[in-house]
Amino acid sequence: MARSARNKPWTVALILALWALAAWLLYPLVNLDRVDMSNVKPYLYRSALGITLLIIFFGKTLFDLVYPWAHGKKLPRLNAALLILYVAALGGGLIIMIIRMAALALKSRGGGFLF
Repeated sequence: MARSARNKPWTVALILALWALAAWLLYPLVNLDRVDMSNVKPYLYRSALGITLLIIFFGKTLFDLVYPWAHGKKLPRLNAALLILYVAALGGGLIIMIIRMAALALKSRGGGFLF
C-alpha cells in the first residue's frame, strides 16, 4: 500500500476536524443577536481565530487551483469547476464573517480602546 493511500483517512479526518473547529469558533458571529455585549472581547478573539482558519483554507484551495502541477498531474475540468465554486463560496463566507465581526466590534464600542 502506498504511503499517501495510508495517510488519506487521517488527512480527511484532520481537515474535517479543522472545519468543525472553524465552525465552533465562528458560531458567535452566526448568532450575533444572542451575544452578551458586556463581555464581547472573547467573542472577537474567538472569531478572529475562526476567520484565520478560513483564510488558511481559502489560500490552500486557491493554491491548489492556480498551481495544479504541485500534485504532479493535470487538474480535471470538473475538479477545477468545483474548486472554483468552493473558493467563491469560501470567499463570500469570509467577507460575510468579517462584516459581522466589524458590526460586533462597532456595537461593543462603549468607550476606550477596543483591544
